[in-house]
Amino acid sequence: MKSITLGQFYPSDSILHRLDPRMKVILAVLYIVATFLCKNVLSFALLLLSAIVLILISKIPMKLVLGGIKAILFIMAFTALINVFFTKGETPIVEWRFIHIYAEGLWQALFMIVRITVLIVGTSMLLTYTTTPIMLTDALEQLLAPLRVLHIPVHEFAMMMTIALRFIPTLVEETNKIMSAQKARGADFTSGSLISRAKALIPILIPLFVSAFRRADELATAMECRCYHGGAGRTRMTILHYSPKDFVALAVIVVFGAGIIVLNRLGIGYTM
Repeated sequence: MKSITLGQFYPSDSILHRLDPRMKVILAVLYIVATFLCKNVLSFALLLLSAIVLILISKIPMKLVLGGIKAILFIMAFTALINVFFTKGETPIVEWRFIHIYAEGLWQALFMIVRITVLIVGTSMLLTYTTTPIMLTDALEQLLAPLRVLHIPVHEFAMMMTIALRFIPTLVEETNKIMSAQKARGADFTSGSLISRAKALIPILIPLFVSAFRRADELATAMECRCYHGGAGRTRMTILHYSPKDFVALAVIVVFGAGIIVLNRLGIGYTM
């Protein structure tokens, strides 16, 4: 739980920090699309290299990045096992009773691990680690502004997304406190069967939900006391402006996506 870093902002003076938040949202979407375009070894190698470059230019400590990856190790392991045991190929490399493991399954599992890792690292570098929640809210609201024609509450939608993202670290910290308090009272969360360990989590979930609702009520009261009434007539202290470096970053991500498409067409190595 302590390793979950999703939603945390890390202050720094890197190139990514200085980009316009609206452009960072666009770059993150394009990066996700490029991630799912990868089909062979070369394109995945380029994808992994791009994640390393993002970490270096963002000046985010590697410990923080690895902490975010550590939080999804279970999902990565589960996905890898599904691909290893359920992907069929031509000649099995391991054959024991009903277990058949193919080279295609191993490659598929490796590609999925790389894809999930790069998705988490890339989107975190482009958004949460390098963008404050307020700037992210303004960026989402302005990008979704055309939806106001359809009478969609764009400002409220962007605010809810940002608040939810902001409170992930807070809820994680609250969970750690509750677990420490329960352990001090003799609670055991690590021994016993799976069912007994699941039952032991009930004393954690109940106070966690109570704390979450209390925090939500306090936040709503604080916003009302500050005369918050949504986006109507709201002014901003910081006006967002695109700069040449934003369009340079956009050109780089477009070239990156084109490079992945070219590498896919080369068909070198195992192809998905």
